[in-house]
Amino acid sequence: MTKLINGKEIAQNLRNELKKEIESLQTKTGKAPGLAVVQVGNVAASSVYVKAKTKSAKEVGIEVIDHHLNEETSEEELLQLVMTLNNQENVNGILVQLPLPSHINEQIILDSIHPNKDADGFHPLNVGKLSIASTNDENLLIPCTPYGCLIMLKGLGINLSGKDAIVIGRSNIVGKPMAQLLLKESCTVTVAHSKLKI
Repeated sequence: MTKLINGKEIAQNLRNELKKEIESLQTKTGKAPGLAVVQVGNVAASSVYVKAKTKSAKEVGIEVIDHHLNEETSEEELLQLVMTLNNQENVNGILVQLPLPSHINEQIILDSIHPNKDADGFHPLNVGKLSIASTNDENLLIPCTPYGCLIMLKGLGINLSGKDAIVIGRSNIVGKPMAQLLLKESCTVTVAHSKLKI
């Protein structure tokens, strides 16, 4: 049986829920959550992605603090910016858009983001927590794309427990966290990737 997933409808419903939650939070605290978005260089796909993320964040009431740096920004300069954002009270989340220019070590930058402000869920502490913590843990920061996929699957109303799931790709950004999320739903997970021999 085929089921059509209406991603636009699910996304709009989620945005509506988040907007209410943020309005409630703002009423209690007098502050809007702040998201620092850092982009280095002008990779066209990254610019489109950042623009979409920024638009969605603003729609739900998140204050976006944009840092668009030039391609020549050094690793040290970027690290200093991340450290500053780690200590800014109005910044609740930090998102460093990947890929970074080749002269900057992405892992060093991702590791420098405070785990509690790691909007992408890429810090080693958050990656480890994804392996061992319950998905009900409010402090669990999960990479957005796999979490969005899980929300869509759950939106179908199918009990995932006991299902066979195949994840195509083993990237740190999508494949591995998706496999972890499906394991938490009690799926039997197979990860297929470019070295698969058929």
